Amino acid sequence: MPGYTDTKTAHLRRLRRIEGQIRGLQRMVDNDEYCIDILTQVSAATRALQSVSLSLLDEHLKHCVSDAISAGGADAEVKIREASDAVARLVRS
Repeated sequence: MPGYTDTKTAHLRRLRRIEGQIRGLQRMVDNDEYCIDILTQVSAATRALQSVSLSLLDEHLKHCVSDAISAGGADAEVKIREASDAVARLVRS
């Protein structure tokens, strides 16, 4: 069971909102709106996605990683490596 199971509805709601922001960006470009206004909206959508990412990462650490560490064994090392790699990807983006 994923770590975000309890907050799945909230995540889906946030992602649908972000989807709407992206469609709005497409309309802005299609309507030849001012570049800075579009960039401002791109920044807002990026921050919204980062917020979802951080929330999912937090839930992954609290649930999946902590459960694997409690159980011990090779799975714990795999989960820690996965989490570390995910953090690295988020930092680079």
